[in-house]
Formats: sequence, C-alpha cells, structure tokens
Amino acid sequence: MKKKELPKDPDLLGSMQALKRSAASALKLARQTNTPCYVMKDGKIVDIAARPAKTPKKASAGK
Repeated sequence: MKKKELPKDPDLLGSMQALKRSAASALKLARQTNTPCYVMKDGKIVDIAARPAKTPKKASAGK
C-alpha cells in the first residue's frame, strides 16, 4: 500500500482538514434547523441530515 503524499503547494496544505470541518459544520447546522444536507453517494443524491446522528457506543459495565 502506497503512503499518501502531502501536497507541495502551500495553498493546498490543510485543505482536506478544512473541507472535513466545513462538511461537519454544515451537517450539524442542517440537523439543528431541520433542513436537508444533500451529498452524492454511490451515484445518487441523498439527504444525510435525515439519517440519525451517529453516537459513540458506551462500554457495557458489569460484564
């Protein structure tokens, strides 16, 4: 497996992290305001705000 290379252009450094933060913020706002947040998935346009939010699983105590 080939290791990912960082872009050499200084304008592109950190761009992926910025896009991920922006997408997370848009999804959060859509859920707060009950509005759609559309993305392309598997060639189809889907509203990801309509899905339930992912919650981290809690460790079961006492097992």
